[in-house]
Amino acid sequence: MSGLEHSRSPHLRAGVIAAVATLVIDQASKLWLLYVFDLANRGAVRVTPFFDLALAWNVGISFGWFQSDNQLTQIALMAIKAIAVIVLGIWMARSSTLLATLALGLIIGGAVGNGIDRFLYGAVVDFALFHIEIGGKTFNWYVFNLADVAIVAGVAGLLYDSFLGVPAAKAP
Repeated sequence: MSGLEHSRSPHLRAGVIAAVATLVIDQASKLWLLYVFDLANRGAVRVTPFFDLALAWNVGISFGWFQSDNQLTQIALMAIKAIAVIVLGIWMARSSTLLATLALGLIIGGAVGNGIDRFLYGAVVDFALFHIEIGGKTFNWYVFNLADVAIVAGVAGLLYDSFLGVPAAKAP
């Protein structure tokens, strides 16, 4: 067995499936909302009293931070994202637990999905908006997408795995 095979995660296939499934579901939802449902022309669509579909183009990073439509900034964000995906892929390939491998797959799939948006549209397609009304005033959460949900779930999985997961058995 080569050194590469020895260091490869036994759960790598599951992580790759999680990444690909996340990417496909994310991109399918965005394409459907943009080109079939035509969310841009419909405007905000109330789904429940606390949830709307509302199109937002995020030219920044998570939670709309560092908003800029400057082409150099967009290229820099893409480069950082590409490096992060490579590092996360290496981590996933070496991961020793199924939970961490799946979590990394979710993060990678979400990051690639949002990266595709940035490449195709110059911004990330966000559409999910949770809100609550208290005392006549409406409080909105950030507008997000399914890639963002996968990234947050992946980070939560990594945190759970690192703090509460079963410790890996030590090699003899």
